[in-house]
Amino acid sequence: MSEVRSAEVVRTTRETDIRVRIDLDGEGKSTLSTGIGFMDHMLELFARHGFFDLEVEMKGDLEVDYHHSMEDLGIVMGEALAKALGEKKGIRRYGSMLLPMDETLVLIALDLSGRSGLYYDVTSPAPMVKDIDVRLFHEFFQALCSRCGMNLHVKMLASAEVHHLFEAIFKGFAKALDQAVSLDPRINGVLSTKGTL
Repeated sequence: MSEVRSAEVVRTTRETDIRVRIDLDGEGKSTLSTGIGFMDHMLELFARHGFFDLEVEMKGDLEVDYHHSMEDLGIVMGEALAKALGEKKGIRRYGSMLLPMDETLVLIALDLSGRSGLYYDVTSPAPMVKDIDVRLFHEFFQALCSRCGMNLHVKMLASAEVHHLFEAIFKGFAKALDQAVSLDPRINGVLSTKGTL
């Protein structure tokens, strides 16, 4: 790779202190410390299945609840992705994955168009996974899409187990994003008739 496609973003507020570093052309290595065990697991899967090198350090007001931390983590990850992509020259732009995990089946499709939008059709089989309200995953992805300029569809086709559901979503998101950020030598500039993304 001639161009380094990595970025680090730090964001500090009265509620959270977060550092994210991502390398789009990594090996799937991760160093994670969010304070939320299940989210560490999800981000480890994301890094491994997308071949992204990912470092996350987060200190949040977890004694209040997980909302600020999950939303702010989405903000910082979205900003880091956008920064690592730069002008998006040569990227395939689109990615999708139909991902099975046992009884669970999810469809993930995304476009790195510069226009943000989350279309989230998920009916969880349980309201909680360990100690996380599953509605917070919507907040995470919405914040990420907003800051990255990503159009993302997350659709649950089948599931009966909440852990399988969100594991499949994060793996599918990783695989779809890996496709979208991959470089195609046939693309001159960006993949848009407008000439910009």
